[in-house]
Amino acid sequence: MSDTRKTAFSRVLLKISGEALMGDQAYGLHPPTVERIAREVQSVHEMGVEICMVIGGGNVFRGLQGSAQGMERTTADYMGMLATVMNALAMQAALEGLGVYTRVISAIRMDEVAEPYIRRRAVRHLEKKRVCIFAAGTGNPYFTTDTAATLRANEMNCEAIFKGTKVDGVYDRDPVKYADAVRYDHISYDEVLQKHLGVMDASAIALARDNTLPIIVFSLDEPGGFRGILAGEGAYTRVGG
Repeated sequence: MSDTRKTAFSRVLLKISGEALMGDQAYGLHPPTVERIAREVQSVHEMGVEICMVIGGGNVFRGLQGSAQGMERTTADYMGMLATVMNALAMQAALEGLGVYTRVISAIRMDEVAEPYIRRRAVRHLEKKRVCIFAAGTGNPYFTTDTAATLRANEMNCEAIFKGTKVDGVYDRDPVKYADAVRYDHISYDEVLQKHLGVMDASAIALARDNTLPIIVFSLDEPGGFRGILAGEGAYTRVGG
């Protein structure tokens, strides 16, 4: 049943890391955590917001780490892309278990488990109120899932990227290590790049800046946080836009 009240955005992309699906584990998937995040997405979907998702693969395999240990970079990056497909399928299962129609759309063809990426088809899914989970990054090595998220958000005409993290916004330094860290309410794309604040990688920030696409950084660990921001509540940092 949809909640028809006014929301800040009508179509958004939620970007989360693969590590967000680990829970308290050292690696892999923690099904209760996946379900908790799925319920957050469900609550926003019920507001009538059209939702895209991009999930990283770092809980299964991170291409850069594989490359650093001597693996050829292109091969390592493709392995990382496959990890994102596994995460996307897990999230799809959790969402559909809650009654939310979902499509996994892969930048690498694997027709038995996911649709190939066709922009117009993906837009049609959103118009039909299906959640679209974009997997396998951009389909190219050397590009992160942050860049893939910004690319897909632009292609889908999303009004904002929601970057779910462990803290409630962007700080001038790590708030876990420094009690006097200062949170920004709003910060420009160029400041994020100049101060190396680590919101997303530089390519993703530059792509968002060039298309004036705002990035909303918020805590994925805050119950109801995703929904709250769309309803005009809660703590977050707005980058650009």
